[in-house]
Amino acid sequence: MCDKHTRFTSAEDGLHPQGSRRRRLWELSHTCHCPLIGVGLSMQGLRKLTEKVVGALPEHDDYELHVGVVNECMTRKPLSEALQKELDRRYAAEVARFHKARSTAALKALWDEAVAAGNVAGAFWAGLTHARCTGALEEQMTRDIHMVQHQAGACARVDMEKYKALLLDNARLQRELAGTRERCNALVRDKANAAREHETALMGLRALVIGKETDAEAARAELAALRASIPELETRKRLANRLARMEAREEALRAQLAALREEPAPQVEAEAEVLPEPAALPSQPVHLAERSILCVGGRSGNVPIYRSIVERVGARFAHHDGGLEDSSGMLDASLAAADLVICQTGCISHGAYWRVKDHCKRTGKRCVFVDNPSVSTLARTLQEVETAP
Repeated sequence: MCDKHTRFTSAEDGLHPQGSRRRRLWELSHTCHCPLIGVGLSMQGLRKLTEKVVGALPEHDDYELHVGVVNECMTRKPLSEALQKELDRRYAAEVARFHKARSTAALKALWDEAVAAGNVAGAFWAGLTHARCTGALEEQMTRDIHMVQHQAGACARVDMEKYKALLLDNARLQRELAGTRERCNALVRDKANAAREHETALMGLRALVIGKETDAEAARAELAALRASIPELETRKRLANRLARMEAREEALRAQLAALREEPAPQVEAEAEVLPEPAALPSQPVHLAERSILCVGGRSGNVPIYRSIVERVGARFAHHDGGLEDSSGMLDASLAAADLVICQTGCISHGAYWRVKDHCKRTGKRCVFVDNPSVSTLARTLQEVETAP
């Protein structure tokens, strides 16, 4: 409250409510003007309104402005009228709510509710200007607003302390946030550098893959050209592989035959005493033309030459490998269809040897056993069979 305004106006001073007309600002006790202006308007709003009415103000501080405006409220003047309109406009809702009070008691009840709720600015203006506001109620409202201002000051001090603490806490959080941002930025930079390195490495690998694919495609094209330039390359490769397998098998059989020759064979010798040796040539010449000659055994690579030699003498050629690859069951059928059997003992199995020997013994079919499975031996054997005395 202003220092110059210390006297309250009582009910005996003539402030008895009459009628329902609201009181004007300049009609209120002067002791009300200080708290009313201080609570009802902000300093910024008060300065703006004052300059609008009276023009530019000298360099007054807030206290000087407040005291000057309070003094202007004592009489009806342009500034006091402007303040009346501004307060009515600003607190129109409270004025309308307080207008419903039909007695001083009802008015006091509304004021007490506003004080309890802490919403006193608009209620203070609406209550003071109400037609049922007595001098006693006006004095009570002035006292209440004075204490509310003290409480507001205490709260402001507490809020200021909290505000200062919040400022300190905010500064600490800002420092922590700055450190966190710096760490995040460093991580982002590291990740970006790593991503660029990975991208560079990936591009290098992609280029390497493209180069390898290009080389592979060129190699495939070169291979295709080579295959096209060498007719029957695949057939030759297959034949070469087959020949290699046959030669390996022949070596194995030769080793097996050598081992068998070193073993005693009493049964064969005993049987040879009973039977005439099949290797003996017939006493009469044999005409081989149109005859079927079966060659059992021999080198598989020489079979085409065997055929050529046999067909050269006009005979029909048949061959069985002696149980190496051909089925042993086919041997009996081949023996039955043959007119002459040439058994090359160095290249057949034991089972095939005994089958040939047994069949020729039972049927009396001519059979020639030779040890050397060569082409010359076959040709010489055929010549001896044809020209025997």
